[in-house]
Amino acid sequence: MEKQSSSATNGKPVNRHLILASHSNLKFKETLSINWGAKTAMERGPVVASLTNPRARNAIGAHSGSYTVYRALSIASGKFPPQHRPDLENTQSPVQIGPYSQWMDPTKIVSLDPWGLDPQIGFKPLFEQGYDIRPSIAVTQAHLQIPEVAEAIAKGRLKKDGKIVLDTGDIKVTKVAIEPVWYLPGMAARLGVDEGELRRILFQETGGMYPEFITRQDLKVWLPPIGSTTVYIFGDPKDLANPKVELTCRVHDECNGSDVFGSDICTCRPYLMYGIEDAARTAQRGGVGLIAYYRKEGRALGEVTKFLVYNARKRQKGGDSAATYFHRTECVAGTEDARFQEFMPDCLHFFGITKIHNLHSMSNMKYDAIVKSGIEVVNRISIPDELIPKDAQVEMEAKKAAGYFSKDGAKQGSALESVKGRKIDE
Repeated sequence: MEKQSSSATNGKPVNRHLILASHSNLKFKETLSINWGAKTAMERGPVVASLTNPRARNAIGAHSGSYTVYRALSIASGKFPPQHRPDLENTQSPVQIGPYSQWMDPTKIVSLDPWGLDPQIGFKPLFEQGYDIRPSIAVTQAHLQIPEVAEAIAKGRLKKDGKIVLDTGDIKVTKVAIEPVWYLPGMAARLGVDEGELRRILFQETGGMYPEFITRQDLKVWLPPIGSTTVYIFGDPKDLANPKVELTCRVHDECNGSDVFGSDICTCRPYLMYGIEDAARTAQRGGVGLIAYYRKEGRALGEVTKFLVYNARKRQKGGDSAATYFHRTECVAGTEDARFQEFMPDCLHFFGITKIHNLHSMSNMKYDAIVKSGIEVVNRISIPDELIPKDAQVEMEAKKAAGYFSKDGAKQGSALESVKGRKIDE
């Protein structure tokens, strides 16, 4: 069924013609092919997910991840022009990143689009033809002002050098924002499942939000409505791809309560801040540091689930205990962890990384995924004991007992049960 009508937004006529995903023959002459893993941008072809010309679209979903819903609301209210095309003049990266050999390997990068960086340059001929190709990666530079860094300077652990740590105490960084762009065949292969089965489950578990999964087998790329990844680089970004240059790296999954508000029930912010301090220190001695921040709140189970688990842990018989830490999560969520770190290394491959000298992570899931992807890890660094908040001892000892990396070993039996957290009303 088709519907044709017209209206106006901000005085401009709007085309209300709808094309349902169940329609056949939806590939038009304007539709460009995507050859994932090709050697150049033009050979690979752009990901076109913009809505200004539906006939040119060659991907499922839309840009901006979870913010697409806010954009839709703004359009509905008449405050956002639906046919707006971004003016990309002077928006290009201030530093050169890639291309690297991993960009041309269809098995190394499947969850982001490396050619989504500065597409107005890589796909210039197509821009001149009128294609609305949007960036999915952006790079800028900034200064970080962090209380823990000021403390590290005051205690002499970090020095002001005027280059990495400025005279003001600020840290100079390069920031990279990366939207998720999923190549479905590669995602399925990485998970070891059939692509058709993956499409079916994605369709069902999003409440049928994307019927193209099962009606458009020709569309192989999806821009999912999830959060982006942000990377902070300390030192020269080009050194990330040089295995001879010391690289200190922290791969960090979002924890709003700790990272932003300083909640003491976990070690997330202390570990993140320690990683930043060490990354800056590495850059000062001629190396390079990298912090990759992934939006996977509550082990990708969400903040509501996380808070429910907190309550369940503190109210259970015997109180909050390291011995039952993961069990209560599984009772509430159905699994103790939904992050699937198999896709996490894609971000590292985007920067051409082949060797990490110092990895700030105790998670074996993260370590195994990085090493399995072909990246060498020399040293693993756990959070120092003095940085672990008292109430976070439950989490830390539970993770050690579950096999997380630790040089000190793990508590077992009654010793593990004796590690207790605060009660619900404390």
